[in-house]
Amino acid sequence: MWGFIFGGMALGAISGAFFLWTRFQKFGIVRKLSGDRKWLRRVLALIPMLIFGVFLFISPINAVIVLVHMAVYWALAELIAFVIRKLRKEAPGKEKKEAKDGRIRPYLVGIIVLCIELVYFSSGWYFAHHVAEKDYQIETTKDLGREKLRIAQITDSHIGATFDGEGFAGHLKKIQETHPDILVITGDFVDDSSTREDLYRCATALKDFEAPLGKYFVYGNHDKGYFRNRDFSADDLEAVLSDYAGVEVLTDGVKLVDDKVYIVGRNDFSNKNRVSIDKILSLLDPSKYIVVLDHQPTDFDAEANAGADLVLCGHTHGGQMLEMNLVGNLMGVNDKVYGMETRDNTTFIVSSGISDWAIGFKTGTESEFCVIDIRQK
Repeated sequence: MWGFIFGGMALGAISGAFFLWTRFQKFGIVRKLSGDRKWLRRVLALIPMLIFGVFLFISPINAVIVLVHMAVYWALAELIAFVIRKLRKEAPGKEKKEAKDGRIRPYLVGIIVLCIELVYFSSGWYFAHHVAEKDYQIETTKDLGREKLRIAQITDSHIGATFDGEGFAGHLKKIQETHPDILVITGDFVDDSSTREDLYRCATALKDFEAPLGKYFVYGNHDKGYFRNRDFSADDLEAVLSDYAGVEVLTDGVKLVDDKVYIVGRNDFSNKNRVSIDKILSLLDPSKYIVVLDHQPTDFDAEANAGADLVLCGHTHGGQMLEMNLVGNLMGVNDKVYGMETRDNTTFIVSSGISDWAIGFKTGTESEFCVIDIRQK
């Protein structure tokens, strides 16, 4: 699977790089400096490609994302320009005639595409690195023992991706200002690039966090690590969270809170041994409010049929990029990519997450933490 993905990215990057190199040769300044010397035009067009090469070493995935994205949209822009020229019946070879007269026509398609891409990726970088608060309001007929129950949700922090331990502590202070009754972390808290130092800084912030009805964590697909190259293990992570930070780790487990609310934490979908949701919920009192924490939004029908009241998920990063969001919805890999949905009597919320994995951009969504207010009718 990963070989196919990375192979496709490599092929796309090579094809995209070649296409962009041919496009950069069309800019007026390149044509003016090179004159009739085609070899010089080709050399000058390599300069922006060398910039891509530098970023390829700094952040390979982001460099490839930008390169392929630019190539695809540039090709579409060229196609649109071609159609417009045909409709206007523009004479072929006009550009060459103007060049012979000493007047070089601006490469408008390239200028427009570069401006659009600059705005697109600049805003995407901002939305990935600045965390917003997303509020939800839910009603229930079940007895909560209080007028309102407030749950704060953090998901997909991937510590070390867009912020370190200090950054996480800063975000947690902002979440504390919302005064939640419960704090939940719905997976991918850490990643392969996370360090022991950042883990302990995050744990210290969690230890100091005040949530009267508890703090809970469920595993995501990245928490146990894929490449085993970080300086702490999954066992270390669980020990630090539970023993040091006071966060309850739920692995297909249940916690009854205030004798009114169940917090159900599921093992990640990637865990082949995880217990089915109907088996877990069949042992619970259905008159009590049931909150299910499930990292990947892939089991909505079963969770609704089993009688969950609220299911909180992450994993999708809100689709990450606008194009990925559209493709994800069309392919139906997940039951939902982002936002709130109700099936029967179950409310589902999929958060875009507080950070990213390796892609440093979010377009069509933004980084967030969620504050969910559950009110009794």
